[in-house]
Amino acid sequence: MTHTSIDPPAPSLLGTRHGARAIVLFTGTILLSASLLFFVQPLFAKMVLPRLGGAPAVWTTAMLFFQTCLLIGYLYAHLLIRFVPPRRQLMIHGAFWIAALFFLPLSVGEASVSFEGGATSWQALAIFATGVGVPFTMLSANAPLIQSWYSRTGGPSADDPYFLYGASNAGSLLALLGFPLLAEPLMGTASISIMWSAGFVLLGGLLLGSGLMAENRTVQTSHSVASTDAPRPGARTVLSWMFLAFVPSSLMLVVTTKISTDLGSFPLVWAIPLSIYILTFILAFSNRPLISDRVTFWMFPPAIAALVFVTTRSFNLNLSLLAILGLSFALFAGALLCHRRLYRMRPDASHLTFFYVIVSIGGALGGFFNLIVAPLLFDTLAEVQVTVVAVAAACCFGVARGPIPRMVALAALAATAVPATIFGGVAFGLSLDSSRVLGAIVFFVMLVALASRPIVLTGFVALLVMGDYVIFGDAPLFRDRSFFGQHVVEQRDDGQVIYRHGTTIHGAQMAGETGVPRALTYYSEGSPMAQLVNAPISGPGAGIGIVGLGVGSLACYATPGQDWQFYEIDPMVVQIATNPALFTFMQTCAPDAPIHIGDARTVLATQTLTYDLLVLDAYSSDAVPVHLLTREAFDIYLDRTTEGGIFALHISNRYYDLAGPIARIVRDMGLTARIAHDYPDADRETAGATGSVVVAVARSAEDLERLPGDVWQALPADDRTAWTDDHANLLGALDALNGWED
Repeated sequence: MTHTSIDPPAPSLLGTRHGARAIVLFTGTILLSASLLFFVQPLFAKMVLPRLGGAPAVWTTAMLFFQTCLLIGYLYAHLLIRFVPPRRQLMIHGAFWIAALFFLPLSVGEASVSFEGGATSWQALAIFATGVGVPFTMLSANAPLIQSWYSRTGGPSADDPYFLYGASNAGSLLALLGFPLLAEPLMGTASISIMWSAGFVLLGGLLLGSGLMAENRTVQTSHSVASTDAPRPGARTVLSWMFLAFVPSSLMLVVTTKISTDLGSFPLVWAIPLSIYILTFILAFSNRPLISDRVTFWMFPPAIAALVFVTTRSFNLNLSLLAILGLSFALFAGALLCHRRLYRMRPDASHLTFFYVIVSIGGALGGFFNLIVAPLLFDTLAEVQVTVVAVAAACCFGVARGPIPRMVALAALAATAVPATIFGGVAFGLSLDSSRVLGAIVFFVMLVALASRPIVLTGFVALLVMGDYVIFGDAPLFRDRSFFGQHVVEQRDDGQVIYRHGTTIHGAQMAGETGVPRALTYYSEGSPMAQLVNAPISGPGAGIGIVGLGVGSLACYATPGQDWQFYEIDPMVVQIATNPALFTFMQTCAPDAPIHIGDARTVLATQTLTYDLLVLDAYSSDAVPVHLLTREAFDIYLDRTTEGGIFALHISNRYYDLAGPIARIVRDMGLTARIAHDYPDADRETAGATGSVVVAVARSAEDLERLPGDVWQALPADDRTAWTDDHANLLGALDALNGWED
């Protein structure tokens, strides 16, 4: 059955001039809508970030929420187009837009978050839903709805309006890059939110114009979205769409989590993987792709190699520029392959909105798997390995299969070659690291050789990735994960029991130690942290607050009569530090010290306690919780510090130089600060000491004169703007980009 047109076709619209007007109007509308849609994602996630302690999981949570809203928006558009006449479509969608106006300007509200009981992710989703859920869902519906409206105008390419999807993704890409590179460095969050709200109001006028043109110029064409002549997609096709959408979504989140665990959770780190993801949509959804299908396929072997080298323990690389480039390339190649397959499998325009609903379901399942399912199933970040295998499996779509017996033999050979190479190298006297490099070479050669056999490639990658846990997967003393990342306690060959959060060690103790345990790493005897808690300011009867529990190393510097209190956002860290089977600092030295659970800034703001020494050591891996390093946060620290007291910040970091941002706040508040760079000598390193950087802040220079030793130096400030809750640019603190700010 084919619907008849409401109005006869207008010849002028089919002409060049009116056709150009239709293209300009609809392209502009979908471009603005997509820009607002993807601009608000990092904007609102940044607004929520302080409420959730700056955790890397904030962006994964945000993506699950936004993907779910995208699904709801697509489903709404599908039902609207399928069951509602064109005139009423515009009225209903206009009412939706008006309802969204009541949520502007955007705000987080006053809802508090509890980090106990494992419900943090659900509470975070609730904050997103009440703050931005209605405007975002309304924007989500526009892409399929506008394409459907355009297909009724009779304009150029109206029978295949998928080209507008490219315009939509172009707007998305511009917004994603524009937020961290232009808006965030130049404007505060409040100003950006007002600018976004103005764009949302403008969008209402463009939607009205597009809807009226579609309503007045509806025509009957053989390929109209109103046509039902095209066959309905089968179950196998629908599942293929879903899988091909799931894989790049999960891969994008895996790459983002891998990077943000070390570099921190902030808009640029979020935007780069998501921009790559969107770019592959732009390149894939085209009849004349810039990258041919053949090139796309042959990009795949090195992409899989990059994923394996960066994510598996046998080839594990610390995060570096090379590792980031490898992850980015792998995301680009994997997502491009999947999205190109999606485009080649796209249905007739009559099933356009149904296609987008299924694609959005696949994308949402990627977020649901990474945020909800994986933490329930795995105590490691095993979703990384699962995604790597899924990416390899995606290569099988549309590729001829070879003879099964030969393929099985090659798969078995490939699965055993790399472990055999590694173990053989060790047996012949090579170091383990050298043997791994040799195994990596063998792996890459075989990968390229087998790339034309996708089934073998998938099996090979699965065996290698999962076998990695069998070969190099010695069980640690403790391993689990929380909203804030993965926690591992393991014993090293030198006898140290270390606690690792993400990729950074956050405390250590000698195995089997009896009596009062000896602090190691950043907290060892003679370190700046030890000097602070041993200084005259921390004498008998002093009040000492420690933000960031770690394994409780500092507790054993306590002396009788002192009042020690700890603050920790992650209950799993408390579980580790208070378990005497793992570490004995707390049990031996501070068994009765209160431990306040929650974001330290929020908890401190609600208390009236004051401390002679307040130590802030609240970093997860090398990520920086920016909300703890703003002018407003320093106001709270000063209120919680006694007259003549000191608050100190442990800022050791592989990637960021945080001394500059701290110095600017100190300058603006009229305080004084000193910085200590500790470089342990060979004897201290042998005894377990590691280097550290600590800043001490006080009301006057006289308060800091009580710090021992000559390691404490003045902390000068430059003329740049101090960080505030409204405007803080973490990108400017990157060592590689130091000075690129304001």
